[in-house]
Amino acid sequence: MDVYLYHRKADLGKAAAAAGSEAIRSAIDRTGHATVVIATGASQFEILDALVHDPTIDWSKVTGFHLDEYIGMPDTHPASFRRYLRERFTSKLPALGAFHFIEGDAADLDAELKRISELIAAHQIDVTFAGIGENGHLAFNDPPADFDTNEPYIVVSLDEKCRRQQFGEGWFPTFEDVPHTAISMSIQQIMKSKQLVLSVPDMRKADAVREALEGPVSNACPASIVQQHPACRIFLDEDSASTLSSGFRVRLKTSGY
Repeated sequence: MDVYLYHRKADLGKAAAAAGSEAIRSAIDRTGHATVVIATGASQFEILDALVHDPTIDWSKVTGFHLDEYIGMPDTHPASFRRYLRERFTSKLPALGAFHFIEGDAADLDAELKRISELIAAHQIDVTFAGIGENGHLAFNDPPADFDTNEPYIVVSLDEKCRRQQFGEGWFPTFEDVPHTAISMSIQQIMKSKQLVLSVPDMRKADAVREALEGPVSNACPASIVQQHPACRIFLDEDSASTLSSGFRVRLKTSGY
C-alpha cells in the first residue's frame, strides 16, 4: 500500500489518473487489451477529466465496468451513475472498446445481477479506480460489509451515513429522495483487481481515511481491506490526511508542494 499526499485536490486527481493510465498502458502492451473499473462521485471528477484527455491510451483496446448503481433509478435521473459515466467518460471516448453498465432499474434484478456478474467474471481487471466513503465504505459496501461473498455484484442496503453523504454532495434534492438499496461490486471482486487506485480528497473523509489506513482490517470499516491488497495506491490531500497519526504521516509520499 503506497499512500501519496498532495497539496491541491486537482494535483491529487491528475496523479491518480496518471497511475491508472500507466496500468492501462502496461496491460495493453502486455496482452493487447485492458479492463478497467471506473468509479463515480465527487472524488472522481479530476481523475475522469484527466483520463479522457490522455493521448497515450488506446481506448479502442479498453473494456470498462462500473462499481455500483442505485436500484430502481432510471439512467435519466441526475444522480444515476450510468448518467454520470456517460456524461463524464464514455461520451468523451468514442473509440472506447466497450463499457458494461449496471442496469439498476432492470425489471428482473436477479437476471441483471447474473448478466453483469457473468460479464465481469470473464475478465481480469487490470485497474480499479475507487474512493473511500465517509462511513469507510468501498463502492457501496457499507459497514458491516460482506467480506466473504464471491459473487461479483450484490444487492446492498445503504446506511444513513452513506445516504447523507449522497445528499450532502448535492445529488438529491432532499435526504428522503436518496435510495435505500443499490447493486454494488463486492469486496472480493474489487480485491481481484491487479491494481487499485483510490482517490480520497476532502476533510469529510479524514476520519474514514485514518480508520481505513491505520485501523485493523475489519468489515466495520470496509475500505480497511485494501491494506491487504498487493498493489494499492492511495491519493490524499492535506484535508483527508489531517487526522492521520504523525507516525503514519512520515510514510507518506509527498508531492505538489
